Amino acid sequence: MAKTTEERILSVQEQIQQLENQRRKLLQEQKEQERKARTKRLIERGAILESLVSNADSYTNDQIKAFLEKTVQSDAARKILDSMVK
Repeated sequence: MAKTTEERILSVQEQIQQLENQRRKLLQEQKEQERKARTKRLIERGAILESLVSNADSYTNDQIKAFLEKTVQSDAARKILDSMVK
């Protein structure tokens, strides 16, 4: 039985909606994977910091931030970081 033009239009619209839903789901999954990767990276880097700074848990976040800012901005640190990127 041949479909009418109107039925074909409705069928195509339904397919479009299904594809749009799939697209949204995939984008949502991608964002979730990116969030998980970022969280993992932050946890790992925090653990690295705590393993290298003795008694790191006794410092406030502001103190750790100030320490890192001063350390990273030193000429020696800049040279090391720049050489690692190249």
